[in-house]
Amino acid sequence: MAGVRRGRRPAVIGDVARLSGVSNQTVSRVINERPNVREETRRRVLDAIRQLDYRPNLMARGLVRRQAHTIGVISFDSVLFGPASTLLGIGRAARSAGYGVTIATPDSSDRGSIAKATTDLASHTVAGVIIVFVSRAAATSALLSLPAGLPAVAVEASPDDSVPTVRVDQAEGARMAVEHLLGLGHSTVWHVSGPRERMDAQARVEAWRATLERAGRSAPPVVPGDWSAESGYRAGLELAERQGVTAVFAANDHMALGLLRALSERGVRVPRDVSVVGFDDIPEAGYLIPPLTTVRPDHEEVGRRSVETLLRLMDGDGRDDADDVPRVVPTLVRRLSTAPAPG
Repeated sequence: MAGVRRGRRPAVIGDVARLSGVSNQTVSRVINERPNVREETRRRVLDAIRQLDYRPNLMARGLVRRQAHTIGVISFDSVLFGPASTLLGIGRAARSAGYGVTIATPDSSDRGSIAKATTDLASHTVAGVIIVFVSRAAATSALLSLPAGLPAVAVEASPDDSVPTVRVDQAEGARMAVEHLLGLGHSTVWHVSGPRERMDAQARVEAWRATLERAGRSAPPVVPGDWSAESGYRAGLELAERQGVTAVFAANDHMALGLLRALSERGVRVPRDVSVVGFDDIPEAGYLIPPLTTVRPDHEEVGRRSVETLLRLMDGDGRDDADDVPRVVPTLVRRLSTAPAPG
């Protein structure tokens, strides 16, 4: 795996990939005598294996040959709507393909906890692993702890472009939200963001700002949140005190829920005074007061595509370009929390 080193000595599959100028997946295909590898490429990989005295992990080789019928999943924040829905999609797709699912959840987000959970999972007979993290640091810690040669797919975050990664098109979702509000005549859009360390949250921030800049509008200061309704409530109290706030894009629906509560308590009417758009389309979104306009990213589809991508890797049919996995495009669900700008 280019860019990620699982120990300095003995040599690991990433060392072989770098020396031979191919991907980890190609090295794995050569080791496991898979088809669809050019003879010249095969010789180059075998030469690199000899030069580095690389000894493939025997357990991982057996796993790549699909002697197991269980997919391992490493997940954090699985109580949140997005990760929980992704796990649901993974479970359904795995069962349809004849695989069981084993889930490992680290005790915390520190490297030691992630490494322990990953090592414990890999000690079971799993055919491959899906890593459901949206922090690059967490995904890297997990991947570093996997045995060499064990097929792996990341969701949202990966350490580099050599690991197949299934993503929601976060930028497209944020663009939809902001353009919807600008199209209603609002002069600008405020943003309540997710946690700074989360890649999906930062992608939404960047797309929010870029969409405003393309429209020739100034971007207000970001109001930070942490995905919770409580942080959305605090953001709502802050925004209710500001002059000229007529449109807010909240980075998830739970923060939008707290935002609606705070605005209501301060006598700010939604959508007459302020329009609000969320992100996720949680099951309760249509039953809030007012029903919430939001971006639906289809997390279950992310889970399904993750399994599909992993199965291709396990079969030796994965693409060398791991960044070539199509992104899941979200949709905008229009409800009653948005309206034309006042005045």
